[in-house]
Amino acid sequence: MQSSPTTTAATAADFIALEDRYGAHNYHPLPVVLSEGRGCYVWDVEGKQYFDFLSAYSAVNQGHCHPRIIDALVRQSQQLTLTSRAFYNDQLGPYEQYLCEYFGFGKVLAMNTGAEGVETAIKLCRKWGYEKKGIPTNQARIIVCGQNFHGRTTTIISFSSDPGAKGNFGPYTPGFVSVPYADLPALQAALADDPATIAGVLVEPIQGEAGVFVPADDYLRGVAEACRKHNVLFIADEIQTGVARTGALLRVCGDCSCEKQCERQPQTYVRPDILILGKALSGGTYPVSAVLADDHIMEVIKPGQHGSTFGGNPVACAVARAALEVVKDEGLIQNARHLGHIFRAKMQELVDAHPQLLTLVRGKGLLNALVINDSPESKTAWNFCLALAENGLLAKPTHGNIIRFAPPLVITERQLLEACAIIAGVVERFER
Repeated sequence: MQSSPTTTAATAADFIALEDRYGAHNYHPLPVVLSEGRGCYVWDVEGKQYFDFLSAYSAVNQGHCHPRIIDALVRQSQQLTLTSRAFYNDQLGPYEQYLCEYFGFGKVLAMNTGAEGVETAIKLCRKWGYEKKGIPTNQARIIVCGQNFHGRTTTIISFSSDPGAKGNFGPYTPGFVSVPYADLPALQAALADDPATIAGVLVEPIQGEAGVFVPADDYLRGVAEACRKHNVLFIADEIQTGVARTGALLRVCGDCSCEKQCERQPQTYVRPDILILGKALSGGTYPVSAVLADDHIMEVIKPGQHGSTFGGNPVACAVARAALEVVKDEGLIQNARHLGHIFRAKMQELVDAHPQLLTLVRGKGLLNALVINDSPESKTAWNFCLALAENGLLAKPTHGNIIRFAPPLVITERQLLEACAIIAGVVERFER
């Protein structure tokens, strides 16, 4: 392990105490205090190096502090940072064109955070339902999936099935119908029940926060076909799965086998009506999210009906454009796809050899999960992650007994194998 070139006199305990004293206790982090990051590595305040296998929940796909993205951030910050949308700026139009051509949509509505992106998509879908589909006023409904995670705003938690996210935050926003995730017959039945009032279906192509649940290969295509049948908008939340994370530009591309940047081939691509992006859209450098749709949908939004002071600001536009160029120029789609196969094969070897500790591995590309053979209420997965941190790898449990592994997509095969060896060593320790 290397040492960070910069360290600080304060200890990790000092920083943890400050957060505990002055910050709201709305997170439960591992007891590691980070101060620097480059590529797939981060360093703590005491100079210890770690593999980052969380990537800020897949925001840092391009690696920490990628020089091209940082250069774009610095250059634009020195030129013009914010105008609000009261005026035009020379970055937004070119960025909107670039984004629409990159992902194949007619228009984009620029926002900042993932939750804002989901809220925007919900408003857009409802307004389309009233003005284009003819749903009676205030009767529009959107179908969502159980165990979803789309953010933590009041409207979004209203259709969450997570008691921790939802409890004691009511009254809740109406207008949502929940069906089991990856259950196509249940979705079809919900659509057929009263299609005249259904405006959209909101789906995560892979449920990341729920534990990296990957639906059957034909699920997304079935969702899209059912939506078309009933004149309902298919909304894909690719905030975590998009921008190369799963080994394709978007997870709705499916298991695209093209050897260059995903070209959304007809035999694999499932085209959503509304696409939500965030996280890695900026390489984790700056809050950037976006909602894309074609003109006939986006045109229902008129001046004054939705917006954000910071949405589409010049820095965000420059940073996001650089971040997407890195994905294309450095072959991150292909790297995620190739290394994902290697990672799951290595983890499957551990599952086969240690069934008392490990249940299964699942995922796509470099979004994967290892399921611990213990109850969600146990501390086994948490203690496993503490042991990983002691040995130089950072990951985090989700839903109690599931560990999500999502390194930056710039990781090399040599680095990935080194990280797999760390995981294997911790498994051996737990088996003793």
